[in-house]
Amino acid sequence: MKLLQFVKENQVQLGVKTEQGIFNVKEAGKVFEVSVPTSVQQVITLEDGQGLLQSLINRAAEEGRKELFFAEEGIQYAPVVSTPEKIICVGLNYVDHAKESKMDIPTSPILFSKFNNALAAHLEDVAIPDGVEKMDYEAELVVVIGKEAKSVSEEEALSYVFGYSVGNDVSSRDLQFRTGQWLLGKSPDGFAPVGPYVTTADEVDPNNLQVECRVNGELRQSMNTQSMIFNCATIISYISQYMTLKPGDVIYTGTPDGVILGYPEEKQVWLKSGDEMVISIEGLGDLKNVLK
Repeated sequence: MKLLQFVKENQVQLGVKTEQGIFNVKEAGKVFEVSVPTSVQQVITLEDGQGLLQSLINRAAEEGRKELFFAEEGIQYAPVVSTPEKIICVGLNYVDHAKESKMDIPTSPILFSKFNNALAAHLEDVAIPDGVEKMDYEAELVVVIGKEAKSVSEEEALSYVFGYSVGNDVSSRDLQFRTGQWLLGKSPDGFAPVGPYVTTADEVDPNNLQVECRVNGELRQSMNTQSMIFNCATIISYISQYMTLKPGDVIYTGTPDGVILGYPEEKQVWLKSGDEMVISIEGLGDLKNVLK
């Protein structure tokens, strides 16, 4: 199942991508006079939120309720998660990316964070902060946690995942390396685009997904998640040893090689206003954002 959040009448609403179009969960609740989840977070926390949505979709199809489905074209997307307690990112999680960044290959996952202000939606413009000159992209598989995880093993870690999405760890390299801490260059407003959907875990093998980034149509990154140094299960287990992961938490799992930072200095042409970044992950969708 592919879930999304969209803005209608100045409210963030919940939808499900289907062959008939986007299923409007709020309207289905009104028509069928039932209580429905209003966000992806509520779907995650309900005992069988996914099952409830599927039963509503089936009922709408059986009863010919075409008005509960609408065309995806033209909708205003919202980030697929709205209020995660934690946005955790993994640095240097592909060997070639570590090498191009001229950094040591990590022996443990390198963790840093973003904040909710950084969340951005599919098709949302991302503002370049004043004075920033070295804007970069990072295509990443995003994990959305489905239930509380504390000290879980690698063997059981993936059972704590609700779903997966497409992310872009937008980075200002001049701010990132201004000091020894990366945070400032990673968490300005809009620097964590995610979406357009979250695909439930039952449909995804996170260990075999093609991840790509195109800038203005030019392929810049292309790698399979098989090449991760630390796979999703390892990352989730590792984090959970030290902090409790909560439903709705988000993990950006690292980017492959091909970022501008890894180019020879004389070939580094940093992103500028008007540049289009498209992150594509096999089976999960395309995430598009333009810098302004």
